[in-house]
Amino acid sequence: MNGPNFPGLVPLHIPGKEPLPPGVSDEERDAYEQMKKTERFMTMASETCAFKTVLAGGGGLAIGAFFSLMSSSFAYEDPLLRERTQAGMKTHQKASAMFKEMGRGMWTTGKGFGKVGALYAGIECIIESYRAKNDIYNSVSAGFLAGGILARNSGPRAVLGGGLAFAAFSAVIDLAFIRREPAEED
Repeated sequence: MNGPNFPGLVPLHIPGKEPLPPGVSDEERDAYEQMKKTERFMTMASETCAFKTVLAGGGGLAIGAFFSLMSSSFAYEDPLLRERTQAGMKTHQKASAMFKEMGRGMWTTGKGFGKVGALYAGIECIIESYRAKNDIYNSVSAGFLAGGILARNSGPRAVLGGGLAFAAFSAVIDLAFIRREPAEED
């Protein structure tokens, strides 16, 4: 009943006997099916909140480390400071001390950026999953919560101020850089 004689009908196929894409032979059907199964699994895994949180944390760590590396190059521009702190050291000792200090700075800054990225992405993903919508309210809410959590050790005023500042920053970034399709009216 399906086929060219009845163009408006959805084609029905026996499971495992669906038509293959051009260039794939019947001998390659098992490998093709395994590839499609793996692709579905990877897509499902990459849409989880845990994956998004780890990805944002790792990206934040890398960006923070890179920023620290770039800014640490300016720390050694003062020759008078360098003479006082590295007096009596050999060249390889100076280089070793400089690289250790750069590494510590990269790790510290990277951890901070990673923590902020993972916290924000995790909260936003959980809010988006709960609301089942992808709009600006998710990012603003996540920004408010993340800003409040990051400022929690400084008192209630700082929690409110940090939350409002992070929410405003999230809203600006969302409005300026993220384009969303308008929601369909039901």
